[in-house]
Amino acid sequence: SRQAEMFDTTIGWRFVNPLMAQQFGTDSMPETAENVAELLKISREDQDSFALRSQQRTAKAQSSGILAEEIVPVVLKNKKGVVTEIQHDEHLRPETTLEQLRGLKAPFRANGVITAGNASGVNDGAAALIIASEQMAAAQGLTPRARIVAMATAGVEPRLMGLGPVPATRRVLERAGLSIHDMDVIELN
Repeated sequence: SRQAEMFDTTIGWRFVNPLMAQQFGTDSMPETAENVAELLKISREDQDSFALRSQQRTAKAQSSGILAEEIVPVVLKNKKGVVTEIQHDEHLRPETTLEQLRGLKAPFRANGVITAGNASGVNDGAAALIIASEQMAAAQGLTPRARIVAMATAGVEPRLMGLGPVPATRRVLERAGLSIHDMDVIELN
C-alpha cells in the first residue's frame, strides 16, 4: 500500500516506511536518548546534574570570550528591514538551577529521564569547510588551518543512535595512533 503517515520531524521521522519501522523501529531522538539511558543505567539525577554542569561551563566559556572564537556572528534582515545579529549559542540558559531541572517532566516515557532541560536543544547551526590537498591549497594561495590525520565511520542500532560516536571515535583514534588523552578539545554533534 502507498499509505503514509505524517509526523513532525523536529524530533524524528516524517514519512514512515512500514518496512523500515518493522526492521529498525522509528524511535525519535528523545526516545533514542531514553534507550541509551536505560541501557547504560543513567539516572535522572545524573542527567540533570550533567545538564546543569554543561550550562554552567557554557556560560563561563561565553562570558570569558572563549566561544567568540568558535562562533561567527550571522546578520539577518527581515522583510521589514529589521536587522538581527546572532552572536551566541541560542540554547544557553545561564540561570538554570538543579531545582528547575528536577521539576521538568519526562514526556517521552513513563519514569523516563529525558526532559527539555537535560536533552540537546533544537536550535539552528551551520558549519563550512574547504577541504583540499596540500598541492591545491598551495596553488590557490590558501594557508591550511587544520590537517585531517584520520577519519572513520561506524554504525549502531538506530534505536541507540546516540552511541554512534563511541565506536567511530575508537576507530579513528586507533587509525591515527592516538588516544583520547591526546585530545585537547572534542566536538561531537
